[in-house]
Amino acid sequence: MTVTEPEENEAPAGRGQKLITGPGILLVWLYGVMVVGAVSRSAVQISTDFGKAPLAYSLSALAGLVYGFITYSLVRGGDTARRAALVCCAAELVGVLGVGAWTLAEPSAFPDATVWSDFGMGYLFIPVILPVTAIFWLRRARRTAPR
Repeated sequence: MTVTEPEENEAPAGRGQKLITGPGILLVWLYGVMVVGAVSRSAVQISTDFGKAPLAYSLSALAGLVYGFITYSLVRGGDTARRAALVCCAAELVGVLGVGAWTLAEPSAFPDATVWSDFGMGYLFIPVILPVTAIFWLRRARRTAPR
């Protein structure tokens, strides 16, 4: 009996489909950039002036954690990671839409901007575009997964 090596594009046993192929690579890169942006921004703001806008700074830190988890899930691959990333992307989208609407409706609630303020305007609207794009990609990945 001989042991065969898995093909290069074949995922390891138990991991399922690889999610970082094609557009998935761009999603990982963009989410990685957003992790760095959100985490570094919130770390500086929390450590230097947390009392000024604790809600805004905490939301930016939360956004960074969500971006980090989605990035990890995309890189990890497999059906469980895909589903987890899909749930997080949906939660991210709800957060962006909620915080974006809140910052427009009551700007005084946020003395300083968050990553999700004004639907991510300070980040070129990437925070609102990214979860929509990721949801489409993850749903497509589910449909094209080998059964």
